[in-house]
Amino acid sequence: MTGAPRELRVLAGVGVALALVVVVLGAYTRLVDAGLGCPDWPGCYGFLGVPESPEEIVVAEERFPDSPVEPDKAWPEMVHRYFATGLGLLSLVLVALAWRRRARLTIPLTLAVLVIVQGAFGAWTVTLKLWPQVVTAHLLGGFATLALLWLYTLRLGMAGRVTVPAALARPAVLGIALVVLQVTLGGWTSSNYAALACPDFPTCHGSLVPEMDFATGFNVLQEIGPNYLGGALSSEARVAIQMTHRLGAFAVLFVVGWLALRIRGRLGWIVGGVLAVQFGLGIANVLLELPLTVATAHNAGGALLLLALVTVYAAARGYVGGIETPGDGH
Repeated sequence: MTGAPRELRVLAGVGVALALVVVVLGAYTRLVDAGLGCPDWPGCYGFLGVPESPEEIVVAEERFPDSPVEPDKAWPEMVHRYFATGLGLLSLVLVALAWRRRARLTIPLTLAVLVIVQGAFGAWTVTLKLWPQVVTAHLLGGFATLALLWLYTLRLGMAGRVTVPAALARPAVLGIALVVLQVTLGGWTSSNYAALACPDFPTCHGSLVPEMDFATGFNVLQEIGPNYLGGALSSEARVAIQMTHRLGAFAVLFVVGWLALRIRGRLGWIVGGVLAVQFGLGIANVLLELPLTVATAHNAGGALLLLALVTVYAAARGYVGGIETPGDGH
């Protein structure tokens, strides 16, 4: 039983759930090409909600003549913003509650700063017209927020007792690093519209080594274009991105799979199960031509795999449960 205040543990747990929803909604928004559903930020065509009445649409299109109102694209974007705003408010409440209960403020303050930075990246995603660098950074920020919130709940004792051999701490760090790299590659794949660059698996256009343009595909210094909706790269560049993402998936499969076999008990089964499902969803995305449900689930699977590995690391280091007790000071 942890000495951490119950309301602090509950609020952190709610934060994890909300952060996961924000990550999934962000993925859904990208997948339905709704990232520019609202051409401004934080509102939508100057409104707090999506303009839908004939009068509102007339006003909206006068304000943004180059961006016709499409409610089916604007609503996913605004719902994502609403939930992200809720997460920002929760992070501030978490700081206030931790201060009031005299718990350590390091993680709550870091979370608050991270969420504020995420808001800035959300704005830049719109104003820079889905520039892949910003979209990918925004995705990584969402995963970082989720992982840090989960680590906080573990330290508060929400997950109960979890035991992992201390020797697995370093392999867990390697696994986390590979998953973060793979998430980065996934974000780069999605933001450059390279998910369907190869229609087959394990080959690509019938070849194990297709024609690829790595220099263009991974040119992170590419100029900010007028609009990156739909992508702006050649087929060879997108193939290079897709094939690199596939190689990353195999690296994660082998390293995290080995780690899962070394972990005793239920946690090992959870890590292995999430890994297997995630790898299968990646293959299904290619063979089924990126169905919305499968692609969204693939993003959620990446988040869950990261959380599972954070749990392994925290347990191996003895960080699980009862660390943030009252009276630890500010």
